[in-house]
Formats: sequence, structure tokens, C-alpha cells
Amino acid sequence: MTGLLHIGLILFSFVVVFDSEPTHAGPDREGESHEKSRLVHMTSHWAFQLANNSLTFSRADRFCRGQFSSLATLEQSEDQEGVFELLWHTKHNLPIWVRDPSKAGSSAVPLSKQYAQFSALNFPKESCEGFARLNMSFPTMSSVSVCVRVQWNAEWTEVSTIFSYAAPIFTNEFQLRGQVDVQGRILLALIIHGKHLPYKASFPNDGAWHHICVTWLRISGHWAIYVDGDRKDMGSGTDSPRNIYGDGIFILGQDQDSFGGNFTEPFFGNITDLNVWNISLETRHVQALNACSPMTPEVLFSWNLADLSNHPTVKEVQVLLYCPAVNQQMELHDCRTLRGWSSQQLPLLSWTDCSDPLLFICRSRRERYLKMKQITDSQLSGPTDFMNHLMKLSNKTQAVLVQQPSGLSSLAEASALLDISAQALEDTQLEGLEQADMVSIIQLLSLAADVPAQPGTEATNYSRDVAQELSRHFISVADRIIGEDNALKWQAIKEVVNGPMDVVKSIDRMVTCLIPRLMVETDHLIIHRPNIKVEVQQQMLQEGSRGFSFCGPETEKNSKLDCISVPRQKIQTLHDNGFVKLTLVNTWYGSLWPLFNLEENITMVPTVTDGSQRYLGTVLGSSVISTTVMGDNQPVSTAVRFQLQHRVQNPTGTVYDPVCAFWDFDLTPEAGGWWNTKGCDVVSKQIGYTVCSCNHTTNFALLLQVYEAQRSPENEKALQVLTFVSCGVSLCGLLFTFILFIAVGIPKSDRTTVHKNLIVALGIAELLLMCSDWASANEAACFVVTALLHLFFMASFSWMLVEGLLLWSKVVTVNISEDRRMTLYYIIGWGLPVLIVGITLTVSVDKYKADDHCWLNVKNDTIWAFVGPVVFVLAVNTVVLCRVVMVTVSSARRRAKMLSPSSASKLQIFDLTWAVTRPVLILLPVLGLTWLCGLLVHLSVVLAYIFITLNALQGLYIFLVYALYNSERAPMTSWGRIPPTPSSPETSETSGPASSTNTSLVIKNESFRKESFVSFSLKPVSENQVVRLTGFKPSGC
Repeated sequence: MTGLLHIGLILFSFVVVFDSEPTHAGPDREGESHEKSRLVHMTSHWAFQLANNSLTFSRADRFCRGQFSSLATLEQSEDQEGVFELLWHTKHNLPIWVRDPSKAGSSAVPLSKQYAQFSALNFPKESCEGFARLNMSFPTMSSVSVCVRVQWNAEWTEVSTIFSYAAPIFTNEFQLRGQVDVQGRILLALIIHGKHLPYKASFPNDGAWHHICVTWLRISGHWAIYVDGDRKDMGSGTDSPRNIYGDGIFILGQDQDSFGGNFTEPFFGNITDLNVWNISLETRHVQALNACSPMTPEVLFSWNLADLSNHPTVKEVQVLLYCPAVNQQMELHDCRTLRGWSSQQLPLLSWTDCSDPLLFICRSRRERYLKMKQITDSQLSGPTDFMNHLMKLSNKTQAVLVQQPSGLSSLAEASALLDISAQALEDTQLEGLEQADMVSIIQLLSLAADVPAQPGTEATNYSRDVAQELSRHFISVADRIIGEDNALKWQAIKEVVNGPMDVVKSIDRMVTCLIPRLMVETDHLIIHRPNIKVEVQQQMLQEGSRGFSFCGPETEKNSKLDCISVPRQKIQTLHDNGFVKLTLVNTWYGSLWPLFNLEENITMVPTVTDGSQRYLGTVLGSSVISTTVMGDNQPVSTAVRFQLQHRVQNPTGTVYDPVCAFWDFDLTPEAGGWWNTKGCDVVSKQIGYTVCSCNHTTNFALLLQVYEAQRSPENEKALQVLTFVSCGVSLCGLLFTFILFIAVGIPKSDRTTVHKNLIVALGIAELLLMCSDWASANEAACFVVTALLHLFFMASFSWMLVEGLLLWSKVVTVNISEDRRMTLYYIIGWGLPVLIVGITLTVSVDKYKADDHCWLNVKNDTIWAFVGPVVFVLAVNTVVLCRVVMVTVSSARRRAKMLSPSSASKLQIFDLTWAVTRPVLILLPVLGLTWLCGLLVHLSVVLAYIFITLNALQGLYIFLVYALYNSERAPMTSWGRIPPTPSSPETSETSGPASSTNTSLVIKNESFRKESFVSFSLKPVSENQVVRLTGFKPSGC
């Protein structure tokens, strides 16, 4: 029984079981009766595990990844301490593999020790003028081949010219150029006889050396681009079937816009081993040249720095290049190793051939290691039901199941393991899986996904049937472990496994690697399981190619399907760029969302709301759907469109706002990635599903932002009705005020002009607001109403700002004349709103309007085109009002004490202060300061009612202030019953005795005069005396 258990453990997890808990003092060891396989040392945060097997660098990296860890680095002091302590206790010999953090996810290929030294030219990034010219005369050529080795500067992303050949009568005769695409690859393109061929051939922008060959033959028009010995692109036909002109100039590192000069599009990096032939090389020739095998026949130019004329900025350097065919071979240290420690216990690092087998150390988080050990310890008490069935099945296929700790060696072996695993899962469906079973199966999937990419598994050695069988077994096993019934188990192992997206990543890797085998003699493949659906589609591109679409299974009757598609326009773009064959890998995962803990919030910035909702968090709320696009077996990124159903039901009192997102494996790689929204937008929101678009391909889902409704539907309805009614009353008040301004003979002044403009702007804005609900049914009309609302509300606030500036000039200080002042006011009141709205429409026309109503989009920065200016206006008017109150009250107090010192009591001063302050406070709505309540509406529904009442009735306030209580509209004063004497209408200094025993106050502020003043009529202690006070405010006070 123990032997069978040992076989089961080796088959799946390679997890080592320890007898005792590890401590800081020393490493953990397996039982003494067993051969030592791994030793462990733990620090406060990390666990360092020494594998007792010597492997190549790539296999060591895969082994650690299969253990949910990574190769150790020595960048941090804690890492150095952990590795030092582990090696000191174990007395193991050095060197050992360590990871270079600068090479993220290093996947070095084993290399033979065959390198040669070359003289190269360095084109520095500090200068755009660097070039090298070949000192030779070229004949007329009916065919040509150019091979060169380049090392691209990884920091340069613009178009660069590797070489250009220009003839006296035609400059763009023959040229090779490259540029970096969005995926970080360098794309290559040829120019022949001035015709620019598509950017298609590529190599990674990894800072390494790459061998590039281009060939052309006039008779057939055939051309090809080779990279590192492989043909990456080819075609035939040029606009002009003629020879390449002779007597030209061959330039390295620059494009010739004129014959031998006017250089543009410089190259930055290193170039060496340039050779030119007047024949079209065959593939076997290129492969030999890639291995540095010399080829002398028909050579026009052979690499020799003495035959080059260089710009002063171009320098000669010596480099080592991988050359298996060179007799004189040199060793190149390619992967990082630890070879010892200095006297200060600092690591001594070196570089070793990646194909050498060495020991290595895997590093994982301390909590992950302890949980992993707990799971594996539980297996000692006895095998689980799943493991029992597995061992019974494995005995029947024992020859296939033997494997090495370095991983699986063939597709057949991986398929057999997956087959018996699927059978064991089927047999133990009722019993369920234990934590150890889950971890073991996830490790198996990771190992099996690596098999197609391993050397020695060429497509010619395996039939399509074997590949399809492996795929079906793989999907069957993955489908079982991501079922909803395993949701609690995923939570139990989350300290060890990053999550269900690890399985998604393994499926993506497996299917993508198997495509050449899966699609032999077929263009369509579907693998469907209850929780997973995989579809591979393939077609040859041509003019008018159709778009691709993929849908998940129907989950509920009459419900929308989860679908994803690549638009036909994007397919046509790929065809126009020269791609011939297109392959799409689409996958649907129907049960991933329950596996994410709904109580665990997904960190996201909440959507801005109007205060009616309180943000609670974000959860995964849909299935996951993905697509991978491959053009001529090369991954390409293109825009996609998808729709997903909402899988989470709305509890009472909550609202969900969908956000389009994708899983980014490069975001927080220690945790296996996280959700990202960059490049994805909501196209439309419907009841039960959402349509999205993204500018790239990956795994997509809907994140639902959860909000708690702060207002009941009854309150929402009441607020809508209150807004409509109040706006109607306000609009009537504004209309009556404007009519009074026109009909009544009010003296023309800058103040009345400002009032009229404010009334017009605010009246039109409120009329548009009342009509906005009707316009929302039409997209175009709604967009126009949104822009007009933005314009006229901005104009309203701009004229409120002008009201504040005018009040400041009348009461505090006067700096400019009335004529110049009005010009400035018109620029602020109408010019500034037009400028703001115009800029906003230009910058964000596609994201300008909200989705479900006619107003600015509050889910992006567009809303700040309104909120920002409004906050500025409110801040300025607040300062203005405070300053005006201070000046007015202070002046009134001084003059009251000066003119009536005997009768001025504290009570009279208070009454005087209130009488002066009260008219100023009435200006609050006129200056727009009641909008400050909008900052607090999210706190209470009562504040929402107050905010809507104050601002929707703003027109009524203006009617009261400008019409009913305006001293200029009629002989009656605004605040009192004592009319000014006709003989002195400006100052009221000669008015007769008071006709009333009440205290009277007359406010006079004649804006058509140079000065402003406040006149008071007060009843003193003696009933027979009336005291009249006129408070002048000279300019500049």
C-alpha cells in the first residue's frame, strides 16, 4: 500500500512530505529512511526549498512553478540570508541556479557551448546621426540577399531602418526597417522598388542578438524574410518587375530620403556580420548562415570594418555570438548562478550555460509553504477516495505512468495521466475531492500544459488524434475541478494556489501550443463540457473575409448568450497587413464566478453617483470568456466585442453597476494576476446583460460594482416631480423678471445688463432640463441636449461669477471703467462657457454623454468639465460675499455711532447690522452659493430635498430680488415705506418726516454713478425726530 501511495504522489504533485515542523534554527528533513529530496529554511516571510535534483535552467524554472513557487533571487537581504543559511546547513556544493529579476519569467533555451567573437558597430541612442556606409560599387542586380545580425535597443520603440540601398535615379530601391508593436515585438518590413511590404515578420524585443536575412528574385518576384533561421514572412510580386539599379549607396542604420543623405528613422543598437549576395538564398543557406557557417559563392560584400565609413558617433565593439558551426568555439555564460560568498557574506554571482544541470532553490511565501506542508502531511494518514481510484487505474497502465521529477516527457504520457485522472474524478464524484487532491490535479494540468512546448515533441511525431485526445482529457479534468461544488475547496487552498485563473492559464497555454496538431485537415474544433467550452476556428484570409464570433451554451431559456466576436473590419485589417491564415481560440468558463469569494471585495475605484447610492464593493458577476487570435501561427492582438449575462442576482435594496474587465496575469504576478479595466469600455447596459468592447484579446468578465440604495423608489419619484414643478415655477419667475426689465423703465447700467444675461442663461438651462427626459429616447437629440445643458448651465454659473465680481466692484473696490468692465464680463459670461464646452467635446466626444440620461458622463473625467468651473465660481463668490458683508457691516456701525452716539445702544447696533446683512444674504441664490448643498446630498435624503428646492427655485429668488424688491423698478423703495423726494432722487437727503412709527431702511445703490452709498431712515428715542443716515462708499474703500 505504501508503494502505491508513493507512486500516486509522484505522479501528480511531487510534493515532499516532512516528518517535523521546520524551524529557523535549521532545515526540515524527510524521514531518515528515505533519500533526501529537499531541504527547507524559513525566514519571517519566505520559505527556501533546496531541490536535490540537478536540472537545466528551464526545467528548474518549470519545476518551481509546478510547486507554486519560483526560483530564488538574491536581490533582497532576506533572500540572501535565507539562501546562505540553507546552503550552510546542508553543505551542498555550488554553483546553483538563481533567477535574474531583470529577466522576468526567464525561459532560457539550452545552448551548446559554441560561440565566436565578432567586431560590431554600436549605434548609440544619444545621437540620431549615426550611420555606416559600405565603400563599394554595386552592379545592377536581378536578385539579392542581405543577411545581418542585430541587437535592438530595447528602449527604442519608433520606426528604425536597419539598412537602406538607394540608387541615383530611385532612392527607396531596397530597404529593411522595423518597429515595435503593442505586444513588445519588433516587426520587420521590406521596401522593394518603393513598395512598402507589410510589417509581419517579428522577433521579441528582448535585447538579444538576432540573425535576419532578406531575399528577392526578379523573375518570380518572390521575396522572404528570415529570423534566426526560420522563414517568418514571404510573398511575391512588386509594382515594377525590373532589376535593382546599380551604382547605389548602401547605408547601415539610416533611411535615405535623398541619394546618400537626408537621413531619417535612425537605428539604435548593435549591428554585425553584414553580408550581401547577388543571388536569392534558399532556406537551407539561411539556416547555415544562422549557425555561422561561411558561404562564399556569389558574395558581393563580406563583413569587414575596413570596408566601411562610419559616422564619428558610431563605435566599434567586440561581441560574442552563438555559432554552432564555428570551429573555434567559446563559452558564453547565459543564466545566472550563485558560486559562493564573499568575506562579508555577500553573494558572488556568475553566468553559466543554461543547458548545464545544476541544483536550485525554490522560494515561496512562508504561509504558502506551511499550508502546502499541512496538505501533504494529511496524505500520510491514508489515501483519499480519489487517490485510491487513481492507484487502481494506474496499475493498468503502469508503463505509461512512470515519469521523472522534471515533468512529463511526451504527449502520450500526459494524455494517459489525464485520462486516468478524468476516470478517477468520475468514479469519486459523490465522495468529492480533498484539498490534497485539488492541489495535485492543478499541478498535473500545469505540467501537461508544458509538454507541447518542450523540445522533442514536434508535430510530425504525433497525429491529430493524439493531440485531440489530450485536449479532451485536459478539458475534462479542468471542468471537474472548477465546478461550483468545489467552490469551498478553492477557498481552502487559496493560500497555496493563486486561484481558478491558474487553471485558465494552463488551458490557454495547452490549446495554443497544440494548434498545429489540432487543426490538421480541419478548420473547426469544439470541445464542450458542462463548465467549459473550447472552440478553435481557422480560415484563410482574403478580401471581404467574414468576422469571427463565438458563444457559450444556453444557460437559461430565452436568455441572452455569452458571446464574443472579432469585428469584420479587424479581420480585414489583418488581411491588409499581409496575414494569410487566421486562427481563433475561444473559451467560455461558466462556473468561475462562484469560485471567487463574493465576500472578498475586488479593489476598484467606485463609479461617481449623485448621492442616491452608497458604494459597498465590487464582485465578479459573470462567466469568463476569452479569445486568442493567431495570424500565421503568431499571436496578434486586436479589438473584440463581447456580451455577458449578469450571474449575480440583485438583493433587495442593492444596485449593480457593470464594469468591463479582463484578467491581467502581469498585474501582481506573485498573486497570479488581478482584474484590470484598461482598454475596455461599456457599449450598452441592458436588463440582465452588458455589451463591452476591448482593444485587445485575453480573458474577459464583468465586474459588478455593488451599491446600497440610499433613497427609496418613492423618494426618487418625489424628487423627480419636485424638480419638474420647481423648475416650472423658477422658469415663470425668470420670464416675469425679464419682462419687467424690458417693460419698466429701469435705468440702463452694467448691473441690469448682467441681470438680463443671467436670466437668459438660467432660463434656457432650466427649460432644457425640463425637456431632457423626452430627448433621452433619441440618441442624437439627447447628445445635443446634453451639450446645450452643459453650455447654458456653464453660462449661468459664469454670469453668477460676474454678479459676484460686480458686487465686489460696487462695495469693495473699483479698478476699471464701466466700458472695459462690461467687455470683460461678456468674455467671462459667454466666451468662457463656449470655450469649455468646445474643448470638452473635442477631447472626449465619444465619452461625453451618460449612458441612460441626457447629461455629462460621471464615470470618467468628463464631468470635471462642469464640476471644476462650478467649484471655482462658488469659491470666488463665497469670498466676495464674505468680504462684502464685512465691509458693509463695519461701515454701517461706524456711521451709526458717529451720527447718533447718545442713542446708539447695543440693541440698535444689532438691528442695524441685521438690516444691512439681510439684503446681502438674499444674494446667496443669485451668486449660486446654494449649490454648495450638492456636496452633502449623499448624507441624507432630506438634504436632497433641500438642494433641489433651493436651486430649482433659483428663478423665483431672482424674481424677488430683482423685481419685487428692486428700488429701480418704481418710485417705491425696496425695504420701507418712505419714498425718495423727487427733488433729490439720488440721495434722499431732503425727505420729510417719517409717516410711520416703524423703523425704515432705504437701500440705494445707483450703479450709473461713480460712487455707491447706503441710506438709512431710523426712528430715534424721541418720537418727534427722524434721523436720516447716508453712508457713502468712496471708490477704493
